[in-house]
Amino acid sequence: MIIVTGGAGFIGSCVVRTLNDMGIDDIIIVDHIVKTDKWMNMRNKRYIEYINRDEFLQKLDSFDGKVSHVIHMGACSATTEKDFDFLYKNNFEYTKALYKFCTKNQISFIYASSAATYGNGENGFDDKNDIKILMPLNGYGYSKQLFDLWEEKQALKPKQHVGFKFFNVYGPNEYFKGNMASVILHTFKQIKEKGYMGLFKSYKEGIQDGKQRRDFVYVKDICNVIKFMLNNPEVNGLFNLGTGKARTFYDLAVATFQAMKIEPDIRFIDMPDSLREKYQYYTQANITKLRDVGYHDDFYTLEDGAKDYVQNYLMKDYEVY
Repeated sequence: MIIVTGGAGFIGSCVVRTLNDMGIDDIIIVDHIVKTDKWMNMRNKRYIEYINRDEFLQKLDSFDGKVSHVIHMGACSATTEKDFDFLYKNNFEYTKALYKFCTKNQISFIYASSAATYGNGENGFDDKNDIKILMPLNGYGYSKQLFDLWEEKQALKPKQHVGFKFFNVYGPNEYFKGNMASVILHTFKQIKEKGYMGLFKSYKEGIQDGKQRRDFVYVKDICNVIKFMLNNPEVNGLFNLGTGKARTFYDLAVATFQAMKIEPDIRFIDMPDSLREKYQYYTQANITKLRDVGYHDDFYTLEDGAKDYVQNYLMKDYEVY
């Protein structure tokens, strides 16, 4: 049996799809759907049971001896979340409880960290460096950093322990993330509504409007790497998960227009004051560590990922993967 937290959410539901494609149906989905439409991500999946996030820890001991893996994708991923007490409890304490369960049962624990732990990038984006020097820019990133630091100090560990610093993930099943959805989804919607895309102006000397760069990684690549870890239980560690190639938001917008077969119309808009001081102008994953443990598959290019996402999902009435 495999437990997938956040299994109705964006990345988690895609992981459940991957497990189903591997012939695995003995899955417990843990999430916090409440009044959202995330349940729609579960309709085409095979699983045993759905358990609400707030009830799950109370039932955790009942799964002793019955579980082979916990894939922990569930978290508050809003970089704008201001309630740090909530982030601390939901992203840090909750993850600790699952880690201890996996240690007790000596099973695999695979979890989501975040590239937000790198802060403004002044210390680089190398997962081989000392994580103690990192200074996240927001509460979300810090809540992820807290667990990475805690995990590093544990003498007793699960049979397998793998963390992923996700960079800018995009792809199907993110339809219910609201403002936190990828820029490709926002671009698609804005083109449909207005015929153009508005990108933030740059407020950093030497960087042109729209030329802010991110490491955009397609969710299907995320799933492929997680599948690799399932098939290689001897691999442990904290890994960057991006493509290793930074691209501009302008490139991303153009790729979306091209996938829609529409001539690009890109305009530049003011960035909200609340974002300017905490805005990352550049991220790029160093994926040498991931390559070193044997993952050699190619990642989707931005153009190929955008084309697959737009044409096979967004243009098909937001089809669920």
